[in-house]
Amino acid sequence: MIYYGSMQILHRVLGGWALALAAPLALGQTPPASPPGAAAAPASAASAPTSSRMTARLLYELMIGEMLFRQGDAQNGASYVLSAARRTGDEQLFKRAAQMAIQSRSGPAALETVRAWREAHPPSVEAGQYELQVLIVLGRVSETEAPLRQFLSTVPDSDKEAFITALPALYQRVPDKPEAARVVERALADAMRTPALAPAAWTTVGRLRLAAGDKAGALAAATLGQSARAQSEWPALLALQLMADGETRADALIQRYLNSPDAKSDVRIGYARALVERGRTADAHRQLDTLIRRSPGTPEAWLVRGALYADERKDAEAEADLKHYLSMLDQAEPAPGASAPEARDHARLMLATIAERRGDLAAAEKLLAAVDSPERALSVQVRRAQLLARQGRLEEGRQAIRSVPERSPDDARLKLLAEGQLLRDHQQAQQAYDLLGEELKKHPDEESLLYDAAISAERAGHLDVMEELLRRLITLKPEAAHAYNALGYSMADRGVRLPEARTLIEKAVQLSPDDAYIQDSLGWVHFRMGNVREARKILEAAYKKRPDAEIAAHLGEVLWTLGEREPARKLWREGLRLDADNETLQKTLKRFRVTP
Repeated sequence: MIYYGSMQILHRVLGGWALALAAPLALGQTPPASPPGAAAAPASAASAPTSSRMTARLLYELMIGEMLFRQGDAQNGASYVLSAARRTGDEQLFKRAAQMAIQSRSGPAALETVRAWREAHPPSVEAGQYELQVLIVLGRVSETEAPLRQFLSTVPDSDKEAFITALPALYQRVPDKPEAARVVERALADAMRTPALAPAAWTTVGRLRLAAGDKAGALAAATLGQSARAQSEWPALLALQLMADGETRADALIQRYLNSPDAKSDVRIGYARALVERGRTADAHRQLDTLIRRSPGTPEAWLVRGALYADERKDAEAEADLKHYLSMLDQAEPAPGASAPEARDHARLMLATIAERRGDLAAAEKLLAAVDSPERALSVQVRRAQLLARQGRLEEGRQAIRSVPERSPDDARLKLLAEGQLLRDHQQAQQAYDLLGEELKKHPDEESLLYDAAISAERAGHLDVMEELLRRLITLKPEAAHAYNALGYSMADRGVRLPEARTLIEKAVQLSPDDAYIQDSLGWVHFRMGNVREARKILEAAYKKRPDAEIAAHLGEVLWTLGEREPARKLWREGLRLDADNETLQKTLKRFRVTP
């Protein structure tokens, strides 16, 4: 979303050959015979020389070259055509030889051909295009500076910015990313000194630095780009990418851009989404409110704000925004873009959740039935299964999940996990464990199976099995924050091995510092260890980041313990509004004999 259209821009500026080039250049492989449909192009290309120049020798070379190419010997075919091109100097023959050499999958032959073309026709833009792409595919990044600089000089001024911002996509597969950043920075030196191009040039350099792991260098590039022209969106988009990568100092660059009167809505929406990811929901609301006030005709703003309200369980506000979004799509002229159908289905799914929460199961079912995206078939059936289970028709719900067509090898596993979740949600933890355990015997090291089977085992009372499965997952995937958290929280909730529980949860926090649910676990283990005031501070921060019924249950208990009975009741009331069926909250209220 951030760098929209870069590959399309690259395709337009470099030409249709560019994106097709990378795939065939796998060195040392034997090229397949050309399909019948591909044989038509060579004939037209080979006919470029005029009849007055078509000697018997030239005709022979071209015929042999094309015959070999059609028979699958692209490399030797290219050699014949290249020989003819060198003798005649005809640029169309050089181009044809380059195309054949590329399809031969021989990198050195392709490079020899395009360089012969460039030597014969130094001003040729197409020769420069081919040379640049072949060098990148071969990984000879250091040699791309001169072709890149020369090609940029030939691009029309109207296309220069688009070409510059598309360069990271061109270099994205090179192995030596620091070298790519240095080469492109040198090639863009003139653009960096040109006010109209400097923001785009510095943004491209910043993106390449970020790809090389240099966050500080990327931030410096974004700062320089914005200093060149504050109203350009490119440095702000790079700052958004940095923010998503955990660079908090990028926030100031985004805000500076958004303070300009012509700030684009895409950047503000992207910033709002990033704020939500950081748990800064109040700031996200301010950005979305500002955008809707200034540009009420921006559909995506209503969708994102509606989703935020829905996540906060502010159902009335969410429903109003989401219905308004759907209404805007229905009235749009011309028809909405390609992403609109998927977004429309997303809005319907959220509206179905809201209808379900207020108990209107018929409305929820109607909304789910309107979602017709094949990609969402499983999620829709899972939701339908939940509705059926709530009506006491659990087996029908399981069958609804099983009936979803499997569009990929992963779908069978996803269906199984969804069925296990359905069983757990409706107090059938033993059945869930049995179901997942059987599959785990076939795939003992599958991460999602290990985690879900562990949770099911815990719910079914098999605590030793739960611990064994989670420890195996941690061994297989040491960065699995959710596994450390689940094991540590289970210990903390039972009040056992609390120092070890704290160590596990602190490891989860280290791996995923912005996760409010892991912060909730940390607060809870502090409470269990008697660190009540530290627990309160951590839980208040977690609840502020993500209002949730389970966090409300824990924070309310801490407040109750501190003697703040009315604030605890108020918090529990909020928790019930968020999720009246939350098991942890219901158990807490029952234990304290409280009716908020």
